[in-house]
Amino acid sequence: MQTSYIDCSNEVSPIRQPQGDRLCWLAPDISEDDFLLSLTNAARDEIDALARHFNENPLPILYRQLDDFELPACRETMAAMKRILDDGVGFAVLDRLPMDDYPIDTLLEIYWVLGQCIGRPVAQKWNGQMIYDVSDTGADYAYGTRGSHTSVELVFHTDNAFARMVPDYVGLLCRSPAKSGGVSRFCSLYSVHQRMLEQYPGQLERLYQPMLFDRQKEHREGAEPVCLAPYFSWRNQRMFARANSSLVRKGYQVAGETMDAALADALDAIDEVCAAQDLWFEAPLQRGQIQYLNNHEVGHYRSAFVDYDEPERKRHLYRLWHRAAGSNSYDGRYPDEH
Repeated sequence: MQTSYIDCSNEVSPIRQPQGDRLCWLAPDISEDDFLLSLTNAARDEIDALARHFNENPLPILYRQLDDFELPACRETMAAMKRILDDGVGFAVLDRLPMDDYPIDTLLEIYWVLGQCIGRPVAQKWNGQMIYDVSDTGADYAYGTRGSHTSVELVFHTDNAFARMVPDYVGLLCRSPAKSGGVSRFCSLYSVHQRMLEQYPGQLERLYQPMLFDRQKEHREGAEPVCLAPYFSWRNQRMFARANSSLVRKGYQVAGETMDAALADALDAIDEVCAAQDLWFEAPLQRGQIQYLNNHEVGHYRSAFVDYDEPERKRHLYRLWHRAAGSNSYDGRYPDEH
């Protein structure tokens, strides 16, 4: 291989059979009670008090730390959300922040603090951006442009599948939904894995071996343009998926390498499996709602959308990533690492 790459091939692990009914859910198994949480009156009161405090005591948003506030009701609600992410269906929706009561900057501060109940926030771009705007910029979905800045359909994937260190959890706050489309769907990657094991065992075996992922130019100038890693692996009896067939195909294009026939067949197989409607659950994200998902075990999809003409009404979400390992920089490196 001529192209330089980030080598994450040490993640390779043997194929395993998922254990437990909780992990392998299908869409008919899911109801709102499994993922939808409401703010209690006590939590709303804490949010109101937090908003007043922020307005009366300005600080840059990144200085707002959860440990500076007690927030017992909010912490209890967010702890329930994290239990769903870790031990439930793997995705959850909090209904909802009072979007019309406070300026958007104040609401973002509240979102930033609540998100720290899920985990440590980390940078989402190489330049260190911590809160990421998900909106259509009008750009074509091409090399160097993230799908989150377009209106195109995004197939089932996990966020930042090409990273040196993949985020553990992904959060989205909805400021404005699209005029039509832009619908969120979720699937259990354990169920996808199980179906691959039953229907395409040979192709599944190839997905456990390293492959190239396009890094979407999210790196310093001259750095490795692709990442070498397996699609499926395991850590501590839990799945660790780098799910994004689109970025694998682009990875080989960027590297100027010919994809092996076994991998091409495996990617076609998993795309076919993920298209089965009984595997995915649809949960449209509404204004003010906060959505979180387990980024190693749940795949998510976004349908193509049509936006409003007025700029202030266009689809706009705010994203957070959380990761326990490494530093809080994009690559997760510490100063003594090379």
